[in-house]
Order: sequence, then structure tokens, then C-alpha cells
Amino acid sequence: MTAPPPVAASAPGSAIAPLASPAERYRMLRLIRGFEELALGLVKAGAIPGGIHPYIGQEAVAVGVCSALGPADRLTSTHRGHGHVLARGAAPHRLLAELAGRVDGLNSGRGGSMHAADLSLGILGANGIVGAGAPIAVGAAWALKHQEHGEGSADGDGGVAVAFFGDGALNQGVLLESLNLAAMWRLPVVFVCENNGYATTLPAATAVAGSANGRAAAFGIPAEQVDGMDTEAVRAAAVRAVEWARSGGGPGFLECRTYRYEGHHTMERRMKLRYRTPEEVTAWRERDPLPRAAALLDPGEAAALDHAVAEQLAAAEEFALASAHPDPAGALDHLYADGLRPRAGVTP
Repeated sequence: MTAPPPVAASAPGSAIAPLASPAERYRMLRLIRGFEELALGLVKAGAIPGGIHPYIGQEAVAVGVCSALGPADRLTSTHRGHGHVLARGAAPHRLLAELAGRVDGLNSGRGGSMHAADLSLGILGANGIVGAGAPIAVGAAWALKHQEHGEGSADGDGGVAVAFFGDGALNQGVLLESLNLAAMWRLPVVFVCENNGYATTLPAATAVAGSANGRAAAFGIPAEQVDGMDTEAVRAAAVRAVEWARSGGGPGFLECRTYRYEGHHTMERRMKLRYRTPEEVTAWRERDPLPRAAALLDPGEAAALDHAVAEQLAAAEEFALASAHPDPAGALDHLYADGLRPRAGVTP
């Protein structure tokens, strides 16, 4: 019996995204926005099965945080994770193919929207379980700290792990356990709460006692609240938190106050839920992170970047829709790990 091909651990075209300049950060904001708008159209057309959780409006958080990371760093994402994955540098044509469930996707079409990963970039996976990326990031941070023969690397030399999660995760026990372990072991991990004000349709103000940063303070973790609609403000706060973690200070925590312009899930369009007023959405649209970032550039430069992104996304759509669907005969492949070796000192 021939072994099935491995699910891709890396994707051709993927590389750590250059986000050092305002122009590069604006380009990524535009790429994420355009990607999500394209994905919404493909969901409506039936090319992306099951729907998606759009990231439109929250782009400044992904770009600002990822611009503070280095090549050795790791991240875990959420069910609303396309922005994180793209901002880290995943190839948009491979991510779009993944959303469409095609064999040329980041993970051969087996991860889909909520479980896309690219290990070559340190993207340990988006996650459909609320808060579930936090313990994975803590484990990655522990490994980074002990990566050399079980010994901690010198302060300032090791990698940092970042865990993205939403305000709906603030009451999840697994997040609190992760905060506790990270603080106890002084791990190089940064917890990033994307507080968009709603857990599905439940307002955070009616669900969260205390505050997001108060959760971190209870464990002695330094925390900062930042305007999540301002890419440069998020970047500055993320640089401080990452440098603190990388230098051996231990974990950090950021609460990014942001907003999603679309529904929690594309199913909302069909369900016609009404839990936000038009006035509220309009007020937040006036704080759109893209025009704010574009204002830092020459108008001609911003227009050229818009055009380049549009061409890139058109090519991504062509690539994704031309990719083959998986063979149903391989549906059970990759369900179980094989060829694993126990760590030294562990009885097999």
C-alpha cells in the first residue's frame, strides 16, 4: 500500500512578510481586506464551503503585531484567523485554495478556514475552539525557551510565541491556565486579545466581569490596552511586549480594542440577526484602519499598492479555483500520526 502524500507543512510562495515600513504595512492591510472581500464573494458563490468568519475591520491588529515578530517566532490563531496567517506571510493563493478545500491549499485542503497552518512561518494553526490557541502558544514558548539541549537560551536570543484570541475567550478556563503557567515559568509568550466587543452576538460588556487586562494583572503579567484600529499604535505596543518577552521578562498581554464590520460568521447574512445598531457600525467605520494607514503615504504610492494587491488577488482566485478537489478515497488519510519517536528518557 502506498503511503499518502504528507499534508503540506510549508507552502511555495510563503515567506515572512516584510512589514518594516508604513508602505509595507499598508500593503498588507489592503491585502487582508481584499482577501476577505474576495472570500465573501466565493462563499456566496458556493466555491468556499461552510462559510468563514470575516476579519474585515480588525486588520490593524494582525499587521501591527506581526510587524513586531522575527523569523524564529511562533503564533497561534483563532477561528477568525485569515488576517494573522496572511500578515505572517502565508501565500494568499495557497490560503484561498485552502478555504476552498482544494489540494493545492496550505494544508492540502484539510484545514479549511479555521485550521490553516504554515509551519515554515511559525504559524502553528488557526483554531476553531475558543481560546484553544493559548495553551499551544504556551507550549511553543516553553519549547523555545528550552530549545538547546533542554537548557534555556540566553535572554534576548530566543524566539517568542504569540497567542491571538477574542474577548469571548476571556472567560475560558484554558486561557486562565495558560496565563498562570506562562507567568509561573516566565515564558516568552505574548497574549493578544482582539476585543471586538462581541462574542458572536453577546456584548462583552454583559459577559466579562472586570476587564481583559485585569485577567493578566491577576497573574502579575504586564498588560497594555491599545487602539486596535491604529496599525502604528498596535505595532508600538507589540514591539514593547515582544522585546519584554524576548529579553527574559516573561509573558506580556495586549488588549486591542477593535471592531468587525461584518457578522460573526457569513451565516449571519442569511439569518438576518440584529444585535448592533447601524449607528454603531457607522461610527466604527469612520475609524477604519486602512484610510488611517494610507494617510501616511503619498496618494500615488497608496494607489499603486492598491493596484498591485488587486492583481495579486485576481491571480490567487484563478489559482484556487483551478486547483483540484481532493480524492474522496483519501478522506481517512492523516487521521493518525505514525513514525513518532519518544523523547530521550521516555519509556516507549
